[in-house]
Amino acid sequence: MNALILWLAQGFGIGRIPIAPGTFGSLAGLAWFAFLLAAGNIWVFVAGTILGIALSIWLCGKAENILRKTDPGSVVLDEICAMPVCFLASLGVMLHKSGHLPSPEFFFSKQGWLQTAVVFALFRFFDVVKPWPVRQSQSLHGGLGVMADD
Repeated sequence: MNALILWLAQGFGIGRIPIAPGTFGSLAGLAWFAFLLAAGNIWVFVAGTILGIALSIWLCGKAENILRKTDPGSVVLDEICAMPVCFLASLGVMLHKSGHLPSPEFFFSKQGWLQTAVVFALFRFFDVVKPWPVRQSQSLHGGLGVMADD
C-alpha cells in the first residue's frame, strides 16, 4: 500500500525525475487542467479541482510519513492538483464574457499559449521562491502544509 501511495503522491512517478521534479509535476498539472476543462462544465471543473486538492492533501501527508521528510521534493501531486486553481480567474472571465468555457485546445493554441506560459511560469516562480505568506503556510501540519504552499 505504501508503494501505491508514494507512486500517486509522486505524480505517477514523475516526482522521481532527478532534475526539476516540481516543474515536470507542474507540466502534468497542465494535463490535469486540460482534462478537467474537457468536460466543458464549470461545475465539473470546480468539483474535480476540489476533489484533486482533497486527495492531494491526504496522499501528500501520507507520503511525508512514509518518507519521514517534510514536503519531500519527489512529492509533486500538490503541483499537479494546484495548477487548475491558477486558471480559475481567467476561466471565470471567459465564462462571463462568452457564456461558456473555452476548450482545452484554446490554452495550447496560437491564441492562448502565451497566457498558459505566463500562468505556468508564475506558478513555478512562486513555488520556488515562496514569498511571504506562502512560506509560512508550510508550517501547517502534514499534507495541508504541502498543498497550501502551492
